[in-house]
Amino acid sequence: MPGWVPHGALHYLAHTETGAPIRALARQAGCHASTIMRQIRRIETRRDDPLVDAALRRLGAVRRGLDCTAGPPAGKTVTMNKRSAQLPDEMTFAAEALRVLRRLHETGAVLAVAEGMEKAVVVRETETGPGARTAVVDSAVAQAMALKDWIAPGSTGRVTRYHITSAGRGALRRMMAEQGEISAGGFAEDRATFSGMPCDQSGEEGKAGAQPRRSRYCLSESPLSALARRRDKSGTPFLEQGMVHAGERLREDFELAQMGGSITQNWDNFLTPGAKPTARGDNSGVMAAAEAR
Repeated sequence: MPGWVPHGALHYLAHTETGAPIRALARQAGCHASTIMRQIRRIETRRDDPLVDAALRRLGAVRRGLDCTAGPPAGKTVTMNKRSAQLPDEMTFAAEALRVLRRLHETGAVLAVAEGMEKAVVVRETETGPGARTAVVDSAVAQAMALKDWIAPGSTGRVTRYHITSAGRGALRRMMAEQGEISAGGFAEDRATFSGMPCDQSGEEGKAGAQPRRSRYCLSESPLSALARRRDKSGTPFLEQGMVHAGERLREDFELAQMGGSITQNWDNFLTPGAKPTARGDNSGVMAAAEAR
């Protein structure tokens, strides 16, 4: 099982999929049986959420294939590996969750999930209707976020809209503090040094013990969204919707590229006449971002 699965979900799957007794699970966890019972009941009531139900069905298929005593049957090894490959690993989930939670923390942002679709979309709603698309995420990652209670449904139907919860904001705060982007006390500090620059070449900001800079804007509102709200005396928007959408796509491509391998440039080639600029490192992240767009 991936490391991001909550303990309550693990106990629920062990009880419902393999028939493990509640008292045995309590002895293994070192807690009272009533604690396991409350966890199981809480998970069961949350299955009304489409993402939570899909996550439990996906994890249940993997849990049924595991045999803790005799090992996996010889004929089911390949099937189990395929099922496990559908689940995001802990590092992938952490990176994707950080990216999506940042966008959901913005004012008016919701995660739109359509039944049967492999992707979920983060859009920023405005008074005049749906705004720009700010992020796209795999349904498996969205299901894991719902299972961890980081997002909650606000409306149901053919398209379910999810908003970030207090637990999701706390998780975003912890993840950003671990990466040094903010102080452990909250969202008061600025982001880290530009990731495209190697750490050993980032000047004073890359040195140990450097103090973080004060932020000029908060996570709940980006500079682009602030400019998009501005209007002149006649009521004409400062930025057209096409410009806002293009800016959000550019930001999404940049964030996806930063999740891939680091890219370093040999700037000497740019300054030497006749030399062809070359890039070192893996640029799969940039290519993936361009293809996704």
